[in-house]
Amino acid sequence: MGRVSGKVAIVTGGASGMGKADAITLAREGAKVMITDLNEAAGQQVAAEIGDAARFMKHDVSNEDNWKAVIAETLKVFGRLDILVNNAGVMKIGTIEDTTLEDWQFINRINSDGVFLGCKHAIPAMEKSGGGSIINMSSISAMQGMPFIAAYSASKGAVRGLTKHVAVYCKVKKNNIRCNSIHPDGVKTPMIVKVATGKDTATQEEIDSLDTPDYPMAEPQDIADLVLFLASDESRFITGSEMMIDNAAMITPKSA
Repeated sequence: MGRVSGKVAIVTGGASGMGKADAITLAREGAKVMITDLNEAAGQQVAAEIGDAARFMKHDVSNEDNWKAVIAETLKVFGRLDILVNNAGVMKIGTIEDTTLEDWQFINRINSDGVFLGCKHAIPAMEKSGGGSIINMSSISAMQGMPFIAAYSASKGAVRGLTKHVAVYCKVKKNNIRCNSIHPDGVKTPMIVKVATGKDTATQEEIDSLDTPDYPMAEPQDIADLVLFLASDESRFITGSEMMIDNAAMITPKSA
């Protein structure tokens, strides 16, 4: 307990899935957490579950004014900013030929522009707090070709590249801010069920059914445990890294 005591975090996409697990885990280990999401009802429920250590704000991560408001409110309520988890993201199935420009731009606005805006506006706030840790959620699709998610792969590749820039920029600036990216394979979240089925919601049974012997999937808590490590001072010398959570998917021979 207490691995991030005294720290303040913003977790985007915190109403469900990985973001929810991140927020609960950080709060359990002593952080104050600003949870943001477009899903206001679910986000408020997560904040209520955590208690006094959490607040919720409705937040479109592709909107710069929303980012300014979230940063300002976090500083007003909690007094500082030490951790940013850029978790919010969307996915649509589509190859390079059948992805529409509208879908391409929508996915990249959320997944890529949202991370850019988060980093851009969090850095000055973190500098005033004496430093911090930025954790960007990417994907193994940023590392290898996947034929069915063109826009998603590109957006997560942008996150991978931006993370490197931010890490080096902050090192040169000597502002004590670290930046790392996490690259999961499949994770049992409502988003994956929605993408696969086209439904607006997903039951826990449907989420659990994603995990099969042929294709085991990570739990959101598996991601949250790494987020906690990267948010804590235990990882003080780690920046610019690509942290894989993929059950060796990237290196497993196809015949295995």
